[in-house]
Amino acid sequence: MRLLTFGVLRDRIGGPEETVELRDGATVGELIEILRGRTSNDSTGNGADEGIWRSLAVAVNREYAQPSMVLREGDEVALLPPVSGGSFAEGEKLARTVLRVRRKARFARKGSASMRVDGYAG
Repeated sequence: MRLLTFGVLRDRIGGPEETVELRDGATVGELIEILRGRTSNDSTGNGADEGIWRSLAVAVNREYAQPSMVLREGDEVALLPPVSGGSFAEGEKLARTVLRVRRKARFARKGSASMRVDGYAG
């Protein structure tokens, strides 16, 4: 499975991309717990890491995923932490916009005549 990380998780996990081997039938939630264990920073006692993991959005193959989703070989999992300076709702809105743009761009490359991004002001 291909793991993509963004924002503060990129530094904590060790780079923007990594290949992760999981047992057959592993779920998104299990992957998160494995990664959380690798990156826990209990020595600071400030709870910042815990907040990141609680507010994390996860996309599997460019679609939002729930912790119960079973991962399969070849899946692409993106971890989208909250955006700095904003609330989770703002970060989630940005993440949804990014995923929507990528999806529309993929369709445009396949021959669709138009590409319009709704809800993006930037």
